[in-house]
Amino acid sequence: MGILHSCIMGVLPWVPHTIMRRLSARYIAGESLPEALAVLQANAARGFPGVLDILGEGVADESAARAALVAYKRDASTLHEAGLDAYVSVKPTHFGLALSQELAFELYSDLAQHCQALGQTMRVEMEDHPTTDATLELFRRLRAQFDPVGIVLQARLFRTPDDIAAFDSQNVDIRMVKGIYLEPPSIAHCDRAPIQEAFIECCRQAWTAGHRVALATHDGDMAERCLAVARELQVQPDRMEFEVLLGVQEPLWDHWRQAGHRVRVYVPYGPEWRSYSERRLRKNPEILGHLMRNFFR
Repeated sequence: MGILHSCIMGVLPWVPHTIMRRLSARYIAGESLPEALAVLQANAARGFPGVLDILGEGVADESAARAALVAYKRDASTLHEAGLDAYVSVKPTHFGLALSQELAFELYSDLAQHCQALGQTMRVEMEDHPTTDATLELFRRLRAQFDPVGIVLQARLFRTPDDIAAFDSQNVDIRMVKGIYLEPPSIAHCDRAPIQEAFIECCRQAWTAGHRVALATHDGDMAERCLAVARELQVQPDRMEFEVLLGVQEPLWDHWRQAGHRVRVYVPYGPEWRSYSERRLRKNPEILGHLMRNFFR
């Protein structure tokens, strides 16, 4: 798919807005908070709690990062007022990590304090490998002051078992993902089978250490193997859940929920949907295949 992917990426900026919106509509709730709230409420009516993400990363100036904080605090309050079982999840570079680690810590701290007062979780997202050290340091500093604050770990990175081992307390709230970023083979697993094995072993390590794990996957076979590990370790229901992406593999949501597992749906929205979509397509060609299949279906 390399040549095809390169050709499509070359013309992507000229694809009409309406076509791009149709490509992304299944996976992105809309451009505004009311649109996202409607999706969260519809999912809640079906028995699925939520995660809310405002699209945007790699902000270019401090004012944009501070504007993101204002929006996230508003959204967290709206979730609380609506009585929804949902929390906000923020990418570090949306809060200015690429500009200043202290700026990002200030903004995360403000949001964490706001969410804590509302009785909500807040999660620190993970981006590509150059930001991993700074992101984990942000998380450690936040955990020292606020609870609950969660983190995302990418199983494909060779370093992740060491990162789990480095947590200085039990009951860290981890969203375990395979990792959407195509990382160099010198630092990450690049093939499906090794990534699956790494994911399962990272979950085993995290549960054994007493942490809570959200299985962020749509890989049914791998999920069943993780559930077998959870049964083996006698993991309690409050120490695990599934977190799935809006619009992806919905039959699995129902399967897991009917089996008694909590399934939480990640709902992204925002006016930056197009730039977000283009960045994701550039980062990972596999996403383009999924989008094109669904588009023509």
